[in-house]
Amino acid sequence: MCAMPLEQLKPTTEIDRKNQPSGKLRQAVYQSVWRWHFYAGLIFTPFLIILAFSGGVYLFKPQIEGVLYKDMLTVREVGETPMPPDAIIAKTINAYPGTTVSSITLADDPKASYKLSAVRNGAATTMYADPYTGHVLGMLDSDKTFAAFFKKMHSELVVGGTFANRVVELAACWAIILLLTGLYLWWPRGRTALWGTVLPRLSKPGSRTFWRDLHAVPAFWISLLLLLVILGGLPWSGILGGQIEKFANVTNTNTPPYAYSFMPGPESVTVAKDIAEDLPWAAESLPVPVSASGGYITLSVNDVEVIADGQGVKKPYTITMPRGETGVFTVSTAHDKPGRNATLHLDQYSGAVLTDVRFADYGMTAKLISWGIAFHEGKLFGLANQLLGLIACLGLILIAFSSYVMWRKRKPEGKLGAPANPKNNKATIGVVAILLICGALMPLVGLSILVVLAIDLLIIRRIKPLRRWFSV
Repeated sequence: MCAMPLEQLKPTTEIDRKNQPSGKLRQAVYQSVWRWHFYAGLIFTPFLIILAFSGGVYLFKPQIEGVLYKDMLTVREVGETPMPPDAIIAKTINAYPGTTVSSITLADDPKASYKLSAVRNGAATTMYADPYTGHVLGMLDSDKTFAAFFKKMHSELVVGGTFANRVVELAACWAIILLLTGLYLWWPRGRTALWGTVLPRLSKPGSRTFWRDLHAVPAFWISLLLLLVILGGLPWSGILGGQIEKFANVTNTNTPPYAYSFMPGPESVTVAKDIAEDLPWAAESLPVPVSASGGYITLSVNDVEVIADGQGVKKPYTITMPRGETGVFTVSTAHDKPGRNATLHLDQYSGAVLTDVRFADYGMTAKLISWGIAFHEGKLFGLANQLLGLIACLGLILIAFSSYVMWRKRKPEGKLGAPANPKNNKATIGVVAILLICGALMPLVGLSILVVLAIDLLIIRRIKPLRRWFSV
């Protein structure tokens, strides 16, 4: 056997690996992933900070509103027995002429007031009544409450409208891709050191290494938590939420078709979310049945409460009044504990239960989404859930801020400071193909990738100053 030259016995160094064809390809893939990660972060970081801030505040809605609206949400003196709901509604209408009450929420806490959704002088109003005396403790413009403001900030960036909602959805979807690409960039690749991988190097405050580790290491630790929080909110999104619902319906893992107790499923185009409040996600798109024609005397709200209690619906739940002669009473609760979710539609004349959907009736997709939504809102397991959500929100803000500092430190004069475009077309095409697969799952992401590619090919690459600015 001939002897092997000494130089061939030397271990392969990182530089040697990069000079090998496979090493060059890996480096090109890394460069391409980094470039997409950079641009996505640069574009969507401001929106993600808004979502993290508004979401972190909204998590503590019960505690904050408990302070802001204490005099309205809690009764001054607990009585022995609450007044019947009909008496409370009648007393409210008499005290405030011109008021129309559309729903009443019956609390499970003896110290809590009852919430009435109403219209006063043409404006949507939330009123709070003492269940023992029927006196209105206070009222708020439904569109200007603490919860309404932060909910609008979180879902529509305060400005409102469909476009803002789609921007929020796009940012949330790209946040998932940022997490996945960030984990790829973080991956040690043969390094075994704890520092800079799972522990940040903080010995040189202000250095690029310091800010790099403040970006990458916390992102690694909270990546799964952030992913769960984001996924929990996506079922409400305008485009992807509809796709998720269609998937659940096609696979029969949403709400079953046998939810209608006394008749075939209704053919109405009206769905539950069009007529009622406090609905679980899985019941929002349930077709609404109609009350049997020929009835003359509508049930009282007191009767509906007795039926709901008899059906085992757990308070707090909301009773929504019927609309028109064929309308139905709706009893609904999107409970903090998803296992107690319930949606019932009652014939307004006979009290027959036309629809009765509980958590046990949900398919697997609907159950997972219900748990995910409760986790997203910080309700699934109380204060611990709220604190986990807060960690995710604060962590996202830290990651976003540190990425901005990193960018400013590495940005050269006269250039954007983007990672250089890899020369290996195979790597670029491969990464784009993977992103487009993600785009097929998240339609707005796919559309945004196509827009970016079109701008790159048709504008940036054709104008020399832009090519230099974007490091193309």
